Amino acid sequence: MDIPRTPSFRLDGRSALVTGASSGIGLACAAALAQAGAAVTCAARGQEALSAAVDALVADGGDARALPLDVTDTGAVEEVFQGQAFDIVVNSAGLARHGPALETKPSDFDAVSDVNLKAAYFLSQSAARAMVEAGRPGSILHVSSQMGHVGGPDRAVYCATKHGLEGMVKAMAIEWGPHRIRINTLCPTFVRTPLTEGTFADPERRAWIEEKIKLGRVAEVEDLMGATVFLNSDAAAMITGTSLLVDGGWTAE
Repeated sequence: MDIPRTPSFRLDGRSALVTGASSGIGLACAAALAQAGAAVTCAARGQEALSAAVDALVADGGDARALPLDVTDTGAVEEVFQGQAFDIVVNSAGLARHGPALETKPSDFDAVSDVNLKAAYFLSQSAARAMVEAGRPGSILHVSSQMGHVGGPDRAVYCATKHGLEGMVKAMAIEWGPHRIRINTLCPTFVRTPLTEGTFADPERRAWIEEKIKLGRVAEVEDLMGATVFLNSDAAAMITGTSLLVDGGWTAE
């Protein structure tokens, strides 16, 4: 009797592009892919932080290089994919400007949606177009949020962009499935990073967060690394157009 074999979680021989890779969740995603054997191109706007991140990945034994990139510059994004297709694209670039919906300014709405939705859309388009032209399969993963599935106070704009991202991914999965291109989202709860320390420093807001997370703690970036590898590996070969919630049970209600 032939026993089924678990598909590999390894990414040896594959190329990956990770945006927002200079710190926080993006750096963790880049590290996860590099540790699984992928050659990782790390993209971000800040050259100094990006160089430091890549140096750390290389010192850890990873195959990594830096690519200064502003994901809102659609022309620059298109140029990245001219003549090359990545096997894996992970988009971790994101922006939040939280505040009451009654006080949202058009400039805030535009800034958040330009990064979280418009840039994600055209990054996906460029990545998939290159895969199609090269005649090769691929995986696209967007770091979305649990807030793409629920609402939250002071987060109307952020939720709007993340809910939009979830719908975008479903539609693209339908179109690109025949090309063997998979596209999914990773949806974390509140993750401890330098950018979220201000939120956790507010006792009232921290209490609200910890009450909603059923596992009783906020997430660490390491909690997202296994999911990142899984969704981009052969072990997830039949997963597309969906989201993986790493939310400690927040959305279970």
